[in-house]
Amino acid sequence: MKAMILAAGRGTRVRPLTETLPKPMIPILHKPVMEMLVDHLRKHGFHQIMVNTSYLAPQIEGYFRDGHRFGVSMAYSFEGVIANGQLIDRPVGSAGALQKIQRHSGFFDDDFVVLCGDAVVDLDLGKLLAFHRAKNSIATVALKKVPASELVNYGVAVLGDGQRILEFQEKPAAGTELSDLANTVRASRIVGSGQAPMLPTI
Repeated sequence: MKAMILAAGRGTRVRPLTETLPKPMIPILHKPVMEMLVDHLRKHGFHQIMVNTSYLAPQIEGYFRDGHRFGVSMAYSFEGVIANGQLIDRPVGSAGALQKIQRHSGFFDDDFVVLCGDAVVDLDLGKLLAFHRAKNSIATVALKKVPASELVNYGVAVLGDGQRILEFQEKPAAGTELSDLANTVRASRIVGSGQAPMLPTI
């Protein structure tokens, strides 16, 4: 099965750690957080992993390489340019990253999951994918209830009947929250059934 790890951001909220280290490479218990993510994907049967890189890309690509030593196959999509022998990062955003990869490779023709490269995830990805397929949805988003005091750090989803998305609210200011359900992990397909996304709270 296929997965996409988003790893292009600058991680400005955790500076100074990210002044010399991409956020997915910040160690937790002596292991980069993204390595924990790759291990989790492998355990759930996701062996083809695409990673978008931009900021300090060589550190991520040099560490994981083709993924062989982690029991997976990994490839990269660099977002930026080379000028005067220097890599200049120019991230294109999460949706832009998927669009670029799909346009050049068709990688996302089948069901896949998308995870943030700086997240520690213990979600049952098999359960998420099974729910997604059972609903025959275009996209499925795993949500987590978050305390009101922490909602300012998350994008939240507002649900209607049948657990369908009504809207997203990005990092709401205190007192303006429309939901306490934080957006976490996605399962989706580029070419889908045309139905509105379904959102399980797993």
